Amino acid sequence: MYREEYQSGFFSVLYSIGRNPLESWAQKASHGHVKRVMDEDIQSSVIEIAGTNVSTAYIHCPPDPKRGGLGIRLPYLVMIVKNMDMLFSFEVQVLDSKNTKRRFRASTFQSSTRVKPFICTLPMQMDEGWNQIQFNLADFTKQAYQTDYVETLHLQIHANCRLRRVFFSDKLYMDEELPADFKLLSPMRLKQGQKKKEVEKITKPA
Repeated sequence: MYREEYQSGFFSVLYSIGRNPLESWAQKASHGHVKRVMDEDIQSSVIEIAGTNVSTAYIHCPPDPKRGGLGIRLPYLVMIVKNMDMLFSFEVQVLDSKNTKRRFRASTFQSSTRVKPFICTLPMQMDEGWNQIQFNLADFTKQAYQTDYVETLHLQIHANCRLRRVFFSDKLYMDEELPADFKLLSPMRLKQGQKKKEVEKITKPA
């Protein structure tokens, strides 16, 4: 999908502002919804994914994985996401140096890390309100499978959350290094700061 595009620094795949922020995404919302709402904390439009069952309410990119993957080579996945105090998960599929597809699934309801040949499930903790989730794909691929990260093929974000921005980057940037529209600027941010959460590292594959 993006394999032939120039990739350096930041590469955004979702931004809640604009005419059609989910243009490159497909969505499913059984017993829930995917819609744009106004967030009272940041006083801006965001994408809300909500559902009684996290497995049946989600968005995914590319819309049709059978027609090719994302082809994003940047190793850091970053999401500006709001904790809704409900179950939440996301899943990213990568291609590694053995030409094998691996999936990483992080969730707030997972209690421990589990590594299987083609999927690694991880626990995730979020602070109250808005968070910046940082996911080091190269590091996780190396820890779980002792292989090198090549590219991201597919990204799926499940209920329950609100999204401001989803992007990939070549490294983790300090807040002052980020472009203005990649930051969460709001009255809340000025008072208490945006929380940066890195998904826990794999300490002992099992």
